[in-house]
Amino acid sequence: MKRIYLSGPMTGLPELNFPAFHAMTNQLRAAGHAVTNPAELNPDSGSWTDCMCRDIAALMDCDTVARLPDWHSSKGAQLEVLIAEHLGMTVVNAHDLVSMEIAG
Repeated sequence: MKRIYLSGPMTGLPELNFPAFHAMTNQLRAAGHAVTNPAELNPDSGSWTDCMCRDIAALMDCDTVARLPDWHSSKGAQLEVLIAEHLGMTVVNAHDLVSMEIAG
């Protein structure tokens, strides 16, 4: 089974965008995917650097990155996607992944 890392914007958004992360995680898990959700890794927030260190370490255990909407507006998500691309990981839009599961 592939492990999916969920990437998207948090900083400056209401509730750090955790509701969107949790909703997508639930959809992907319901489809049978193993999902690493940064909102679960950093429930109490912390400094941006501390969170990114945890997130990037967790990203290394995944083989696919699923991007949430507006990921490109987040420097953290941009970094996660850049790392994934340079390591040859699969990078997809999270909603496309859910749509493929529904259609499949």
